[in-house]
Amino acid sequence: MRLLLSVLILFAASFAWAQPDKAVFKKHENPFYEQIEERADEYLEEEEDSNLVFKVDFENVAVPSSPDDFTSVWRADPVSQGRTGTCWAFATTSYLESEAKRLHGTETKLSEMYFVYWEYVEKAREFVRTRGESRFAEGSLSDAVLRVYKKYGAMPRAAYDGLLPAQPFYDHSKKMFPELETYLDGVKRANAWNERAVVETVRAILDKYMTAPPDEFAFEGETYTPRSFAEDHLKLDADDYVSVISSLAHPADEYARYKQIDNWRKSEDYYNATFEEFVETIRQAIRDGNTVCLDGDVSEAGLDGEFSAAVIPSYDIPSEFIDANARQFRIENKSSKDDHLVHLVGYTENEAGEWFLIKDSMSSAFNGEWKGYYFYHLDYVKLKTLCFVVHRDAAAKTIADFR
Repeated sequence: MRLLLSVLILFAASFAWAQPDKAVFKKHENPFYEQIEERADEYLEEEEDSNLVFKVDFENVAVPSSPDDFTSVWRADPVSQGRTGTCWAFATTSYLESEAKRLHGTETKLSEMYFVYWEYVEKAREFVRTRGESRFAEGSLSDAVLRVYKKYGAMPRAAYDGLLPAQPFYDHSKKMFPELETYLDGVKRANAWNERAVVETVRAILDKYMTAPPDEFAFEGETYTPRSFAEDHLKLDADDYVSVISSLAHPADEYARYKQIDNWRKSEDYYNATFEEFVETIRQAIRDGNTVCLDGDVSEAGLDGEFSAAVIPSYDIPSEFIDANARQFRIENKSSKDDHLVHLVGYTENEAGEWFLIKDSMSSAFNGEWKGYYFYHLDYVKLKTLCFVVHRDAAAKTIADFR
């Protein structure tokens, strides 16, 4: 009996041991590593002000009090570009909206992402054609929107916003662009230069993260394609707009290449005005009811979203010394670059001088009281704006030899 009992116990034990293990989902915790981080930080004595940046003290700067201080023109409400490098699309789309109102009286909120979608497609085509030598990045310039408009048309935001369901903000930097970049890197390594296949794959990636733009859509009781919407509703001619630079590196009053990284097409269709013509065209255009799309540098101590203001402090350069040489010096030493594009929509003057109302899609523009706006001092525009887009008629008013 005792032997039988022992056998049964061994059998039961072996049966229990043979049972499969189970698994559960549980929150990952590593309390000891948290202690390591905490004590290591204490040891390093990390300073609380380690994120401080050098900025102008605006306490004594006579910044305009609100957008209402400005004489301004119609524009749609500001929209955030989210976590994307597509300021060029937001600024230029806003510019086209104001142009449609100025020229034809139509108030239409356009789709920024429609232009972004097709610009990525065009970048992919050029990447294949140049065998991987052309730059493929998130950044671009105003002339990209004008090219897309001319080739593919336009679309109201109501028909295509480029957001996935329930997506709160645009975000191309974390997944979409890295996937595009990885794919094209693979194309280059494999010498797989099949333009049709590459474009189809790029569009598939864009469709996954942005959705595909519709081929036709309803708007205000009419059915349009993107081309017919541009031609019959917006009625803007892309050839009516000119990109203007001011560089001592090229002869004045001639067309030249805009030597900035986002000119990935290496376009030489930029009119090189004198410094005086450059500044006066901007000043006069807005006073005549034209808006202006600006491209310039925003990595400056004088720009602060908390105060919605951008100035050139005297410790950088006194106002009276801002001229063509000061601009060129900063272009050459790379302290002035085409960081960002914005839309100039108004002007005013106070005891501090001339100011411009700037509609801006950058995140910092939404930190202050006036969401989506900056107030740029004239000095900031004179020194840090590298390029602008304006209607040809506005340019011809102030640039002596413009053609």
